[in-house]
Amino acid sequence: MLSKKEVEHIAGLARIGVGTDEIGKFSKELSAVLDWIEQLKEADIKDVEPTANITGLDNVSREDTALNFLGKDKIVNLFPDKKDNFNKVKSVL
Repeated sequence: MLSKKEVEHIAGLARIGVGTDEIGKFSKELSAVLDWIEQLKEADIKDVEPTANITGLDNVSREDTALNFLGKDKIVNLFPDKKDNFNKVKSVL
């Protein structure tokens, strides 16, 4: 089982506050997760082929080309202001 110091260290790395009453609970839960990971390490995966995609489909991509957009003038007219040949909008921050 993880020690109090280890739980506090992990909580610090995760930037979460852990109360003194929660340390015991987290110690048990984190230890259970680590034990489960150890069980996974024991699984025999020698004959298992690594997979990243089970569907067999490949990404379909197209050439990146610029197209003429007929409604451009209508959209540009919606901008509230222009300054130095730029369309000016309110700050989003």
